[in-house]
Amino acid sequence: MKTASTSYNNIKNWYYRNISVRLVKALQKRGFSATYFANIDSLKRALLKKIPRSASIGIGGSVTIRELGIIEKFEKRGNKVIHHWKKGLTEETDREVRLQEARADYYLTSANAITLSGDIINIDGVGNRVAATIYGPKSVIIVAGFNKIVSSIDEGMKRSKHIAGVMNAKRVGAKTPCAQTGICVDCNAQQRICRVTTILQYRPWQTDITVLLVNKELGF
Repeated sequence: MKTASTSYNNIKNWYYRNISVRLVKALQKRGFSATYFANIDSLKRALLKKIPRSASIGIGGSVTIRELGIIEKFEKRGNKVIHHWKKGLTEETDREVRLQEARADYYLTSANAITLSGDIINIDGVGNRVAATIYGPKSVIIVAGFNKIVSSIDEGMKRSKHIAGVMNAKRVGAKTPCAQTGICVDCNAQQRICRVTTILQYRPWQTDITVLLVNKELGF
């Protein structure tokens, strides 16, 4: 059997497009708004069109959102952008900024994992990010690359702890075993960051949640 002339990247794109489109339908059945994008540029254009210039935007602790490079675009066009990843915040001001994020018109974040059935899984240390995805902002937008898609809740929990959790512990310099070895041991360390787990199985009644899937590996 001869190898098809289609490039390897085209095959990967075909595969992830198919499972992403399948996931969009599953999310819609759960009450979420959901859209698939073939690339980051089209996703960014959609975000800039969806969010008015007059709206305030809260940014959760998300590597995905920052990898998009869209925060600067929102700020440049005049949106009030609120996020706690700023230098010089005290413990008191950090808490206030996190609260302001959750009161914004729009809240942008990602997910640690999303199952093919439409379960959205997140694990937090403080809890502000998962709290804001459930209730608070007028509209929540979750952006996820294909690397966040998993087959089941069990796989999603494993991904959240053993991949996203480990990388985030390393990112924040936590004094945990995983930040040293790269392996999650479900520790009892004082600086453990896996403290609050949420699974959005259906859209909460009073929260508008949009999930934007993109054919790209993004975030942890």
